[in-house]
Amino acid sequence: MVNILVVEDDEALRRVICTVLDKHGYTTFPAIDGENALDILDSSHIDLIISDVMMPNMDGYELTRDLRDADYDLPILLVTAKERLEDKQQGFYSGADDYMVKPINMDELILRVGALLRRAKISNEHQLVYGSTSLDYDSLTVRIGENSWQLPQKEFYLLFKLLSYPNKIFTRAQLMDEIWGMDSETDERTVDVHINRLRERFKGFPDFEIVTVRGLGYKAVVSK
Repeated sequence: MVNILVVEDDEALRRVICTVLDKHGYTTFPAIDGENALDILDSSHIDLIISDVMMPNMDGYELTRDLRDADYDLPILLVTAKERLEDKQQGFYSGADDYMVKPINMDELILRVGALLRRAKISNEHQLVYGSTSLDYDSLTVRIGENSWQLPQKEFYLLFKLLSYPNKIFTRAQLMDEIWGMDSETDERTVDVHINRLRERFKGFPDFEIVTVRGLGYKAVVSK
């Protein structure tokens, strides 16, 4: 079960966000401001925070900074009516992982929550092992037997993502959102380029294969 802390001083909006998240299978914890949020974090396990910026007592920027200073690494999505670049910069500089401008599109909110949680899963699972192949997330390194390769960041994240979910099909759009970010202006075809590089690099090794699923996307198949 995924626990999401919703920090919003507007009661009606807080209730709507919680209701939508609950309907999508998440467990929500409502908080009226940053101080209330810290109290909840002291007593409950939270996987992700959605926080308004402009709140009494402790705003979203201060909450985010305090959590990062205290070594909380859970994903934080800031929501605000402020849409200037300077405001977004302040949010990211405070340690936020993503930023949405009100009025909130709830479908987009669910997509962003899912992407943040998947990215956090990749980051928290630091190593994968299949047969003689191991992937070390911290060093961006793939080891197969006595050979090792330190991959470019995007290549490694892409391979790590596919191997984290063997036989699961990912569309180009999904891989773009999770590896390059939802706001990236990079063309989806860059996924094909990176896939081809990975195939060329690991051609002939038996532990895994990256398979194209025509009309859908890509999946990793691992040897049993």
